Amino acid sequence: MSPRPDDTGPELNVLGGELETCGSVPLTGFYRDGCCSTGPEDIGSHTVCAVVTREFLAHQQQVGNDLVTPRPEWRFPGLEPGDRWCVVAARWLQAYQDGAAPPVVLACTHERALDVIPLPLLREHAVDVPADPTGLD
Repeated sequence: MSPRPDDTGPELNVLGGELETCGSVPLTGFYRDGCCSTGPEDIGSHTVCAVVTREFLAHQQQVGNDLVTPRPEWRFPGLEPGDRWCVVAARWLQAYQDGAAPPVVLACTHERALDVIPLPLLREHAVDVPADPTGLD
């Protein structure tokens, strides 16, 4: 569970449940807490928990977003296919529009991603099934 930065309770995922941890190896999240938590400092909205693919990484390099090269000053290890990473919602949508969207872990994708990406698009690429799948209808 990830607390909201404003301490108003737990942050929620796109299915309305509590936001779950996206990944710890490598440690992801705007706040490097393993969750796709967000707050006012997160201008890019790093809210989509993606399982990055070779195709997505190549696409991101092509559009000027290098997710492969380590950047220690940002505590960024560089990504490899199969890593879970909190990606910027607009970057995920751009990849979707270009046919290179990676799979998404809905339970770990912050509700704020819906400000940018319609839920049906995320569902198309979902790789997780929540404990109560009725919300997927």
